[in-house]
Amino acid sequence: MLAQYVHALQGLLGPCLLAVGLDVLLGSTNRPSCRALRIGDRWRLAGILFGVAGAIVFAALRATAVINRRSNVNLPTLICAVALDVAVLAAALCAQRAVKRADVRPAPAIAANIVAAAALAATVFYATPDVILQLTNFVEPGDSPFTSAMLVRLIGFLLGVGTAMAVAAIIRTLRQTAVRASFTVAVALLIVVQLVRHGLDLVALCTNMRLFALHGTAFRMFITMRNHALALVIAQAVIFVIPIAASLVTGLRRPVAPANAALARAAKATRRRAFVASISAALAIATAWLSLAWGDAKLSEVPELSPPEQYALADGLAKITFAQVADGHLHRFEYKAQDGTMMRFIIIKKNGGAYGVGLDACETCGDAGYYEKDGKIICKRCDVAINLATIGFKGGCNPIPVTYKAGNGVIEIETGELDSLSSHFR
Repeated sequence: MLAQYVHALQGLLGPCLLAVGLDVLLGSTNRPSCRALRIGDRWRLAGILFGVAGAIVFAALRATAVINRRSNVNLPTLICAVALDVAVLAAALCAQRAVKRADVRPAPAIAANIVAAAALAATVFYATPDVILQLTNFVEPGDSPFTSAMLVRLIGFLLGVGTAMAVAAIIRTLRQTAVRASFTVAVALLIVVQLVRHGLDLVALCTNMRLFALHGTAFRMFITMRNHALALVIAQAVIFVIPIAASLVTGLRRPVAPANAALARAAKATRRRAFVASISAALAIATAWLSLAWGDAKLSEVPELSPPEQYALADGLAKITFAQVADGHLHRFEYKAQDGTMMRFIIIKKNGGAYGVGLDACETCGDAGYYEKDGKIICKRCDVAINLATIGFKGGCNPIPVTYKAGNGVIEIETGELDSLSSHFR
């Protein structure tokens, strides 16, 4: 349950905050009578729906292994996302002027909303498939789809989605009391953080595909930022302390005793709204922050991976005897790649005598690794049991397959094959 909650919240918090932030800056709530802004609302909604629809299709194709290399889709998506992040940042910074003149000059407002719609579509399309694919992990292989374990995972998933949407909705209430400039700054910073996240993912993907390589200081900086990916997600929510502070200032500056009773009541109502909105938003941000930080720490605690076993390594071959893995249990091995990366691979004898050989890592959950419990192989990060028959094949949360040869009582893996996969452990 916790894994599903954290994964859903982490994946959807940024897109939800972006949608709300752009709605505050470019939406018709600024000027309900303006036709251009109402058209812009429809454009942004269409962008979100297009991104969700595309993500559902992409997730379905990945789940059924029709698409077994997501990099072929993610590479152009990330390139577009980075470009659109820059464009929507410019649109956000110019939003106030465009909205103010939308009645007499509707083109800039509509253009800004079209850019916002495209950015939302790209962001949602890239972020959502991994969240959707959790739906395929609720039922463990061989189990009935109607179990208490499935229900618990589903509740965790729905709570994660609901928390992301609730946090964004609560922050949106600040638009009534915070000055517009504070929202402009917050949304601009949100987009900058999103640009950094997309940029890091693009660099990681390009290095995995061997389109280029990083060395020295650039590589160390990249690894440091990748290791703080969760902090970037949390930062996207914490940024909204800026409009929270602005809302509090509005409440404190509002006179409590104007000249007449009607103005006095209005002033008190404004102060009350400002304080309620600020406190609610602060609690929402704190909830997201603590949930992600605590949840990630908890998921990283247990279980411990079994220590790596010994094996023969000579003449460019890693050799593991059949006898060493004949018991049908998970066996873990460690290898130091030519680039210095310490990586792990696993071997398990499957039903029928075949062998499942793969990295102790997957495309979805990274190098978290797998462990054996009650006869099942379970992903350490997402707590999903892996179908033994599919180990050695691409797709889902399966270990990334490693090519091998089996014969004469020995499993042989070329070290060059392992070297080519070392990026999965950086």
